[in-house]
Amino acid sequence: MARRYWLLKSEPDLFSFDDLKAEPGRTAHWDGVRNYQARNLLRDEVKKGDGVLFYHSRISPPAVVGTATVVRDGYPDHTQFDPGAKYFDEKASAEKPRWYMVDIKYGKPLKVAVELPTMREAPGLEEMVLLRKGSRLSVQPVTASEWETILHLGGL
Repeated sequence: MARRYWLLKSEPDLFSFDDLKAEPGRTAHWDGVRNYQARNLLRDEVKKGDGVLFYHSRISPPAVVGTATVVRDGYPDHTQFDPGAKYFDEKASAEKPRWYMVDIKYGKPLKVAVELPTMREAPGLEEMVLLRKGSRLSVQPVTASEWETILHLGGL
């Protein structure tokens, strides 16, 4: 199966690209996704070896700041089972988990953050899911061409 590419959104005050770098082995699980469409991507489509664009959202302007690699296929998000966790889901069970996560490993920081306004103006990104009106998913597919364009814009 060919390598696929994804954009993962994170609020940097909650978990930043630098936080990923600081994790043991520079690897962390991508938990807390509570949207069924994004869940389905994590569970069924995001695979070990896939590339990740790490996107800082809820900053001005939002931007892709680095790359990562998926190092573990989707598996049940443990926070759904923990009553003390922010993402606890009382309807989830070990037998029937509702939410999934993947593990990602820090890759490279972009030399220049690729900000949302830059992406909106960049040739080749016109169809990018992120740039579609109303697109709010925290996990989004990225084409190989879009991946290369973002890396080029970011100086890699």
